[in-house]
Amino acid sequence: MFLFDFSWSWEPSIVPEVYASLIVVVIVLILGIIIAIKAKRTDPLAKPKGLINVVEIGVSTFDNMTKNSMGSKYQGMAPYWLAVAIYMFLAFTLGLIGLPTPMANIVTPLSLALVTFIMIHIVAMRAQKWRYFKRFIEPFPLFLPINLISMWSPLISLTFRLLGNALAGFSLMGLVYWALGGLSNALFGALLGPAGSIILPPLVTPFLHLYFDLFSAVIQIIVFISLSMMFIAKEDEQAEDVAQPIAASKKTSNI
Repeated sequence: MFLFDFSWSWEPSIVPEVYASLIVVVIVLILGIIIAIKAKRTDPLAKPKGLINVVEIGVSTFDNMTKNSMGSKYQGMAPYWLAVAIYMFLAFTLGLIGLPTPMANIVTPLSLALVTFIMIHIVAMRAQKWRYFKRFIEPFPLFLPINLISMWSPLISLTFRLLGNALAGFSLMGLVYWALGGLSNALFGALLGPAGSIILPPLVTPFLHLYFDLFSAVIQIIVFISLSMMFIAKEDEQAEDVAQPIAASKKTSNI
């Protein structure tokens, strides 16, 4: 579950999820290079098609989403949210090819949430100046310890929302594979030997992977990004047109 796994010999070894995360990063970099090359060779006046068309749809979607949720002032953050969405989608869907998902290691959700947490307070300090520090003594200075503790709630909420859903899917799929493998071995083991344990799992698990690795991943990506936008935007009272999206995001946070 942690970044390093210390054995009895005190020699640290990197856990598999870290290697999986590096694979995702490499894939994202390769995709970025391919898209950049294709974009340079594409006629800007021609109708986009293929990969460039998909990229334009994604860019437009996140541009509009960022503008509607955070206001035009923060529309420049759209590329970051798009990159986060791509990384999270690939990280969640690694289970489809049998690799461990980085989202099941607390380091990955914590890192993503920590970036949001830092941006929340940077935006708050830039927008509110010295008034930023007033929040820690409201409504009375005696509330300082409580306010200091509650300050960390977005970080904890975002981290364990992602980790909990990833671990739930990972654990349930492990139980399903174990149960189907035992049942398959009981039914076909006498006839096929050790190979009998792999007959039933491929017939059932693909449908469960569609939910836990695809549908659930998309939901968690939308929730994480929407909540992050809401937490950041509400710190800037001068950001335009954010009241309605923030109210909608609060409803989404119950998912």
